[in-house]
Amino acid sequence: MADALEPETLLQAYAMGIFPMAEGRDDPEIHWVDPRRRGIMPLDGFHISRSLARTLRQTSLTVTVDRNFDAVVSACAEREETWISHRIQMLYGQIHRRGFAHSIEVRAGEDLVGGVYGVTLGGAFFGESMFSRVTDASKIALAFTVHRLRAGGFALFDTQFLTPHLASLGAVEIPRAAYHRRLAEALAQPASFAPLGYSPSASDVASSAASGNTQSRTQTS
Repeated sequence: MADALEPETLLQAYAMGIFPMAEGRDDPEIHWVDPRRRGIMPLDGFHISRSLARTLRQTSLTVTVDRNFDAVVSACAEREETWISHRIQMLYGQIHRRGFAHSIEVRAGEDLVGGVYGVTLGGAFFGESMFSRVTDASKIALAFTVHRLRAGGFALFDTQFLTPHLASLGAVEIPRAAYHRRLAEALAQPASFAPLGYSPSASDVASSAASGNTQSRTQTS
């Protein structure tokens, strides 16, 4: 039987730049990962295409926060191959109830059709996984997540690995040492996943992302 793992140990691991993975849904073991190269989403560099901006402004989908955290994690784990074991999901539920893990949910009416979840410590957000059951639902969830993190004063959006999907949205890879420096700075920075009075519309999110694209192009040109 696997050794007991307390939520505090999981949070300490994140503070050290380490995250958990399992070999499958029923794997009782937890493997700790600290990649040589780390994926991050620059909060001023989220890329939104014209088609996604149009979708955000015209969609009938709605976005909620922390309404169905466990359902989002379960949906992210519903794949033939997943690193989210039952044990890891239970731990995420425990730290969610302590206020350290959050979900962004995309809905068609009351049906959950997309979402993102992650862990927060200080000014760092560790994006864990996302899912989509309709076109662009995960992109909408990410756009709302980036907007919320910027509004809440976060300094780091850790995506762990860089996938083609994340790269198309502006994510980049940095060396391990650079990541750990950014992590230390972010952990020392106060931030809030629920900023006072924060209630953006989809148009607000689309406009903000477009502004961020322009700013990022200006800084790199």
